[in-house]
Parts: sequence; structure tokens; C-alpha cells
Amino acid sequence: MSQNAMQPHRQSPDTRIALVTGASRGLGAALALALARDHHVIAVARTVGGLEELDDRIRAAGGSATLAPMDVTEPEAMAQLGRSIYDRWGRLNLWAHTAIYAAPLTPSAHLESADLDRSLKVNVTATATLIKMIEPLLNLTPGARALFFDDARAGAKFFGYYGASKAAQMALVRSWRAESASAGFDVEILTPAPMPTAVRARFFPGEDRTALSAPGDEAARILAGLGA
Repeated sequence: MSQNAMQPHRQSPDTRIALVTGASRGLGAALALALARDHHVIAVARTVGGLEELDDRIRAAGGSATLAPMDVTEPEAMAQLGRSIYDRWGRLNLWAHTAIYAAPLTPSAHLESADLDRSLKVNVTATATLIKMIEPLLNLTPGARALFFDDARAGAKFFGYYGASKAAQMALVRSWRAESASAGFDVEILTPAPMPTAVRARFFPGEDRTALSAPGDEAARILAGLGA
């Protein structure tokens, strides 16, 4: 975490703690802002500017956040993140994982190996690493939840690397959910409505974005459905 991120926050021992990985834009930023109404939010992303803008919005709304400008693909950084959460708060009420890599859409025969490597590293390996680091924190917190998001692109034309890596991520999460059925926390897999995010703009350039759900509205709907 950055020096700014390590500044102390005064909170009640009863303050709920939420971690959002991939928090600098899109649904991740919207969830972080919504959660900050009644959680202290730990916001993780590589984009420092996006995190600082999010922090300004959270503070303007009367909330508080810890900024963690980190790359989820770096295991040492994620280990540090988990340890820092434990040392400072000793609990984690909610984890929302929205970090994703969207490989360019192209016919399968034209896919670049570098995009496969990046897709697997971000969408699968980083998720596996985070599960390992975050599960002990969720186990310490009765009623905790982990949230993941599926968009069912597997098998769609031109979505080869994105669809395959996203399907692998969801398979991993479903296994974790089954393994955790008797644990004290819940693993949720949600399917958000289409939103005008930067990722979707790459997938569907020229789409009429006025017909899409605003990330803030979708974040509110998701959290209301969870009772969070």
C-alpha cells in the first residue's frame, strides 16, 4: 500500500470493512462508492488517478476509504494486502472482485499469445491468489460475503481468450463456493445488467449506451438484493 493508504483511520470497532478489487472505474468504483455509506472501503486498483478520484467522491459523501494502488497479479502485494487488513482491522465483511482483463475481440485463429498470458494471469491466477489470501479474513467475520461477477461470454464468437479465462475464473469460484458451503461466509456469483463501462465499449463500439444501466444504479440494485 502507498504511504497515503497507510494513514490511520479512526473507526468504531463495529465498523464494517469492505474490500473492492478493481475499484478505480466501472462497477468496481460504483460498488466502492455505494459500500462506503456504511462500510470503510479498501479500494484496490493499479490506476492511482482513478483511486484518488474515487476517494474524493467517497469523502464528499461522508465516507472513508483506504487506497491500495496495487496490481492484483503480484502475489507478494496481495499477501501484504491481506496481512495489512488483518493487522489493522482483524476482519473483512465483504469482498467484491471486479478486476478483469478484457483481451481484444478477434477470431480464435488470430489470437495473440501475449493476450492469453495476460488473460490467465489477471482473470484466473490472480483470483486464485486472492481467494487464498482473503479466505482467512472472511472466516474471522461471521456473515461475511465474497462477490464475483459473471457475464456469460464463454463460447461467444470473437470472445475466445476473454470467454475462456472468465469461464475458468467462474469454475474456480464455483468450486470455492461449494467447498465453503458450511463455512461462516457466503460466496455469491452475480450477473450484472449491461453497463456503459470502458470494457463494454471495447467489446461493442458504437453501441447505443443510453439503453444501458448506469454503474451506480446497478451497484445499488446488487447491494439491495444482498441486503448489504
